[in-house]
Amino acid sequence: EVPEPARRRGVVASGTPRAGTMGCFFSKRRKAEKESQPEGEEERPKQYSWDQREKVTKLRLENCNIYIFDHSATVTIDDCTNCVFYCSCYRPILLLVDPKDYMFSGLKDETVGRLPGKVAGQQFLIQDCENCNIYIFDHSATVTIDDCTNCVIFLGPVKGSVFFRNCRDCKCALACQQFRVRDCRKLEVFLCCATQPIIESSTNIKFGCFQWYYPELAFQFKDAGLSIFNNTWSNIHDFTPVSGELNWSLLPEDAVIQDHVPLPTTEELKAVRLSTEASRSIVPVSRGQRQKNSDESCLVVLFAGDYTIANARKLIDELVGKGFFLVQTKEVSMKAEDAQRVFREKAPDFLPLLNKELQST
Repeated sequence: EVPEPARRRGVVASGTPRAGTMGCFFSKRRKAEKESQPEGEEERPKQYSWDQREKVTKLRLENCNIYIFDHSATVTIDDCTNCVFYCSCYRPILLLVDPKDYMFSGLKDETVGRLPGKVAGQQFLIQDCENCNIYIFDHSATVTIDDCTNCVIFLGPVKGSVFFRNCRDCKCALACQQFRVRDCRKLEVFLCCATQPIIESSTNIKFGCFQWYYPELAFQFKDAGLSIFNNTWSNIHDFTPVSGELNWSLLPEDAVIQDHVPLPTTEELKAVRLSTEASRSIVPVSRGQRQKNSDESCLVVLFAGDYTIANARKLIDELVGKGFFLVQTKEVSMKAEDAQRVFREKAPDFLPLLNKELQST
């Protein structure tokens, strides 16, 4: 049963609460906020968290009971000790999370990392590091990398965004849903990204295709909700282009990833069975938007079924072995109108298969 203090309307707390109870009930709709806006008054421009970083005040909670009686997309819990959190189903959850376990800050000339299972979908922060080799062999929610210089960084699958800010002379390999770079220079990134990568106010950013393997990586992609076939690593959007100049480029196709992002040398991290061979990479290595060697091309479609991923990988390996070049892969759900556009007069032959998920390569 919910304690009596939690039945009353929550209040906004400030300072450093200790041994208290707090919470909030159903929030007002944004529509009501807009209706209350004076007529003729212009709507204020949107403000984003990364633009207000220095203004954020964090509360440190200790020995508190916290109740949330409204729906939300995500909940982030930091700097809490011996607290009980109640979700809408009234089940208590005891969280003892140390934020220091999910950050590397102020390091110099070190090799550090996290083994599989040690991050387990949490947010991660890397900041103010210099001449460091950093390896996160696990999936995470989001990763922010600030003010790092001359670092090597590997990130396992990231469910949300990876955001580089004010970094220079770094070499990275990572997989994520969203990738953004701002105020950076001279980065080399071997990338798997489900959406269009974005750079802003940055120069000399070079991209290559993600190419990595260790036994837990395939399961981490699944836990992060990422498909190994959805990779737009070379489709870069520059928010701040300069006339006559190009702020980004693609690494040479024969670039050896281990020459840029070397394997870790510490005994702890060497225990992870790593490989950077293209033939073992979890993500298919594609050419992306590099210049084509031939005007000939073909589309290969695999409909979902038993062992679809394994069959797709086997087919890719066989085609590459016969001299074909893999340009791009994509996992999609196909509707009848999509089949009509792709298969044209042959579309009726494939319509019975559209009740299943489609993977097209």
